[in-house]
Amino acid sequence: MLPSKVVRHKAGRFVPVLLAGLILAACSGQGPQTSNVNIQGPITGGSDYYLQQVQQSSDDSRTDWQLLAIRALMKEGKYPQAGQQLNLLPSQLSDTQQQELLLLKAQFLFSQQNVPGATQQLNQVKVDDLSKEQQARYYGLQIAAAQGKTSLPLLRAFIAQEPLLSGAEHQKNIDATWQALTQLSPQDAASLVINADENTLQGWLDLLSVWRANAQDGEMLKSALKDWQTRYPQNPAAKTLPTPLSQAQNFTKASTSTIALLLPLNGQAQVFAKAIEKGFNDAKNGALNAAPQPAAQPASSDSVQPASTGEANAVVSPAAAANTPAETQQPSAAQPQPAASAPASSAQVKVYDTSSQSMQQLMQQAQQDGATLVVGPLLKNNVEEVANSQTPLNVLALNEPEQIQNHPNICYFALSPEDEARDAAHHMWDQGKRQPLLLVPRNSFGDRVVNAFAQEWQKLGGTAPLQQRFGSTAELKQGINSGAGITLSGTPVNTQPAEPQGVTIAGLTIPSPQQQSPAATESSGGGVDSVYIVSTQDELQLIKPMIAMRTGSRSAASLYASSRSYQAGAGPDFRLEMEGLQFSDIPLLSGRNPALMQQAAQSFNNDYSLVRLYAMGIDAWTLANSFNQMRQTPGFSLDGNTGRLSANQDCVINRTLSWRQYRQGEIVPAS
Repeated sequence: MLPSKVVRHKAGRFVPVLLAGLILAACSGQGPQTSNVNIQGPITGGSDYYLQQVQQSSDDSRTDWQLLAIRALMKEGKYPQAGQQLNLLPSQLSDTQQQELLLLKAQFLFSQQNVPGATQQLNQVKVDDLSKEQQARYYGLQIAAAQGKTSLPLLRAFIAQEPLLSGAEHQKNIDATWQALTQLSPQDAASLVINADENTLQGWLDLLSVWRANAQDGEMLKSALKDWQTRYPQNPAAKTLPTPLSQAQNFTKASTSTIALLLPLNGQAQVFAKAIEKGFNDAKNGALNAAPQPAAQPASSDSVQPASTGEANAVVSPAAAANTPAETQQPSAAQPQPAASAPASSAQVKVYDTSSQSMQQLMQQAQQDGATLVVGPLLKNNVEEVANSQTPLNVLALNEPEQIQNHPNICYFALSPEDEARDAAHHMWDQGKRQPLLLVPRNSFGDRVVNAFAQEWQKLGGTAPLQQRFGSTAELKQGINSGAGITLSGTPVNTQPAEPQGVTIAGLTIPSPQQQSPAATESSGGGVDSVYIVSTQDELQLIKPMIAMRTGSRSAASLYASSRSYQAGAGPDFRLEMEGLQFSDIPLLSGRNPALMQQAAQSFNNDYSLVRLYAMGIDAWTLANSFNQMRQTPGFSLDGNTGRLSANQDCVINRTLSWRQYRQGEIVPAS
């Protein structure tokens, strides 16, 4: 046993050491500590706060505060300042700091549209070393790297990110996964090769198949979704359905017992309204295959011509009315299909004249009369009034306002030249064209076509197309007589598309690519590979040879035309002159249903403009009876007489048209 004196001496030496340790611990608790700066967690402060901490911190935590400041700056969209801070980081970093830096560099490079550079940074990340919050950001960056193009890596990134998210971000992930899936064509979806253990991905693909098989019947879709949820109870979409499918589960069929049909029965648009009304009633009464009967007011060579398609209040029919032709052009190579046969309906249809009362009065009257659905109005300004009226009635408008307003009870169905131009952009893009020239009239109608085509073309990924304008038929004749011809050149279209939105998911915001405004200078057009011509039949007979005068056989540019140039009465000489030219039109005029086509042509004295509006009336009846499906069922589409009809998120009905081609004096399907 040690003497007590010795024990007291050792204890005396131990006390100062203990006190010193406590003092040091207290001092270190008051100063900045690296352990309290969690660069792997979420950021809770603003960039100003983190930059202040950078200035006040010692070297051991300064770098961590810098990394947090860079994240905050990029979250706030201050990418130039974030770039400056990235350049100030020290070269020596810990493994944890290095992983965070790779994520930050990737995000910064995305902001500069440097996708390859960003992808290179992501390839160096050690995913297993990341926190859950960092992993969510990592997969968000992988999603951004896909640039909206659906692929297996993109789907796998969505699936890997899903369990790392909660709340609104989790729903965004589910909805974005579904949106990516729906962009796959049936052929692409069937060709995907996945691993045997990818049960979640397999469930998503089966959900896509279920939706596509049942999308046209709301009740069947609801039942199929419940069955799918039973088969895949652990799939994230079974627990949280994508928003469009969740809405589909609440589908209820709209009542069409009493329909109010709003049309201008007097004035300049009367003849067009009568054609629509006849189509609507023929479809309702099941008379689409009955013996041809004359229209209430058949068109003739002296019939009222349509309002200028450049006017804000114009009736939007893609083709201008033509004088009565002598013969009906029938496509020789069309594949006839059984004529549509709609059963007679017991629905009551009451027609209201929009040229006699204000829209407010008519809508109130229709409601008082017990209408459960409104079809119309037809004129654009009337549609805008209805869209602003906050009516409780379901409305299938027969035109589109200048600015689409998304109302849960309004859908928009129009035969507009803009709609046709957008379809042309898709058709030409799908045929591999990348340098189009738009040859359109020198007026407001041409402006509308050019803007619609150009905006759709740029959405598809193309650069600004070229445009060239032409004047009257007299000017064209003067040009052909003088041997001037038409060069395949023009000026870039300067459109102002809607500002694209950045990608924000898991708290990570990636700015969208910036659209570059094309220079408004003359282009030689040396690279033009296609020409979209919007003209009348008479104008087209001059334009095509004028192009050949300047280009001869040297030009490899393909020629396309709108339905505006397709009218009855064009004989074999015209068809031979148009050799190779492709043109679009509604399926009814493309030979899909010859019996109905013949019936309609006879009813309207071969005036194709009115036949198109008659087909619109038929499709309006079908759409009216599918109103809630359009509004509540994602991916709604049907084969109509005016095109393959589909509804977007604003319930604007888009039309995919039939394309045909002049070949050796015949009209055949476009290849």
